[in-house]
Amino acid sequence: MTPTTIDARPTRSTDLRVIGLVGAAHFVSHIFILVLPPVFPFVRAEFGVSYTELGVVIAVFNVISALLQTPAGFLVDRTSARTVLVGGLLLGAASLAAAAAAPVFLLFGVAFAGLGLANTVYHPADYALLSNRVSAGRVGQAFSIHIFAGFMGTAITPAAMVFLATSLGWRGAFVAAALLGLIVAVAIMMLGEPLGGREAARAKAADKSAPSAGDWRVLATWPVVLNLIFFMLIASVSVGTQNYGIVALQALRGTTLSFSTTAITVYLMFSACAVLVGGWLVSRTERHEVVALIGLFVSGVALIPIAFIDLGTTILISLMAISGFANGVIQPSRDMIVRAVTPPGAFGRVFGFVTTGFNIGGVVAPPVFGYMMDVGSPASVIVGTALLSLAAIPVVLITVAQRPRAA
Repeated sequence: MTPTTIDARPTRSTDLRVIGLVGAAHFVSHIFILVLPPVFPFVRAEFGVSYTELGVVIAVFNVISALLQTPAGFLVDRTSARTVLVGGLLLGAASLAAAAAAPVFLLFGVAFAGLGLANTVYHPADYALLSNRVSAGRVGQAFSIHIFAGFMGTAITPAAMVFLATSLGWRGAFVAAALLGLIVAVAIMMLGEPLGGREAARAKAADKSAPSAGDWRVLATWPVVLNLIFFMLIASVSVGTQNYGIVALQALRGTTLSFSTTAITVYLMFSACAVLVGGWLVSRTERHEVVALIGLFVSGVALIPIAFIDLGTTILISLMAISGFANGVIQPSRDMIVRAVTPPGAFGRVFGFVTTGFNIGGVVAPPVFGYMMDVGSPASVIVGTALLSLAAIPVVLITVAQRPRAA
């Protein structure tokens, strides 16, 4: 790569291409994460296994992702984020194809371990590319579109996988998902010229003080560690709402399954749409922590009355919408807070490290909320979710207080 290429300033067209390609990869990554749960009954019947055994497969996926995401971030910083991202997409597609062809459950599980390894690359590669390749004035909006693409992948996957499994069988559904990953990988290879080059070279060209690609010390700074905790708390909020919200509302108020599902769907849809509003906000303010603090407070407080008062359908749905909207608005600001404490040349490793909080929350929170349901305390699920959102507020405040010291 020539110095001219390294120093070239992004234009609107290259920004759009970078955001579109990286967003497409994030969309696919969320589909890959959720391909299995919607087809549990089909896979269970095929291999004659229990739900516990299927749960072990998902646990292995998450453990591998949690353990290897930070090393993947170092790989991104040391080499080319584009190459690592394409490699992850191809490995994910190959793993899903292998799972579709697996004759026995053991090989099926091994294939999902490969899918977990592929999942490690998306956050560090995506955020490194968006931080390094998008114009400074559009980075916040790029983050919001990136998050929105992931949310949309999450939203469409359950219904799409059930439809495909019913039409083509679960193996055919997996092959269809694998083909989508292959298509996006080819698109990035063919259209991703603005994504090319080594991240370390770009960082050094921009800032001679950028840390070396093998430097772990940045991960031990307080602002980065606090952001890991921040991501873990946010992930736990999502677990409480998305995984246990429906059963908690049913047990708490005796609501029907359809109404409880509607309430959670409203929460998720408002959250997804609010991400784009959050992107608009971060492009108009430098006080990203203020957006995050207000959003966390409103999201948590809006849930508390639901746990203690029979509000009626209209008010309950309204509060879920408010909480979901506030939760979505903070997402781009969340990423900008991380970016603000990340030195040039360290985007891959820092985002790889802090987004491991998603995996930690995904492992720790489900048993806790499940225990609350088992002991007959659905109100604790809702209150616990609200308190986790509020607990993130002092974490953000301390992070902001630490920022000048880190600089």
